[in-house]
Amino acid sequence: MTSFKRLPQHVGIIPDGNRRWAEHQGLEKQDGYHFGLQPGLEVYEACLELGISEITFYGFTVDNTKRPSAQIQAFQKACVKAVEELETKDAELLVVGNTKSHLFPKELLPYTQRTKFGEGRIKVNFLVNYGWNWDLNFSRNGGEDTGGDFVENIASADISRIDLIVRWGGGRRLSGFLPIQSIYADFYVLDEMWPDFEIGQFYRALDWYQHQDITLGG
Repeated sequence: MTSFKRLPQHVGIIPDGNRRWAEHQGLEKQDGYHFGLQPGLEVYEACLELGISEITFYGFTVDNTKRPSAQIQAFQKACVKAVEELETKDAELLVVGNTKSHLFPKELLPYTQRTKFGEGRIKVNFLVNYGWNWDLNFSRNGGEDTGGDFVENIASADISRIDLIVRWGGGRRLSGFLPIQSIYADFYVLDEMWPDFEIGQFYRALDWYQHQDITLGG
């Protein structure tokens, strides 16, 4: 196992490039989501082995549901399958997303409260039908300054501050990924598309992170 002098405690994963990858393989765009399942499991296993305590995966967003129905069904199915795979592992799972929408997979409703699988050795958060605007406006205070209470009332309040965000697919943007928790996150972009994942890509991000100057604004 690769060793690191300093590791993030919470890693965010933006698994982009599924549709482009599928097109390059001569497949339909929606076929790419299936091939994104195994990379997610490999990242989970690496984090577990390294002792990283929390990981958040970007499943799909409210904006993603504007895509053609075949693609919507494909990423919904992939999210459900990912959770089914995780049920056989050691994790504390939390699914965060707009459950009032018919586009939220009903199979995932039981996991909108943190659920322990096995020994629950790592927190795994899964953003499903997630929208940053929905998250922030979930606050019963309507976004007013409450001297710190606002963060406690957002929909994703049970997700901790992120140390490192890794995005596959070459995009240099957060795409609405947990705006509160990402405020001081370091951001590493990989040009490789998510279905072309190799564990060395993730290790490159971790190696880069250990050389960053973490100030948290101080």
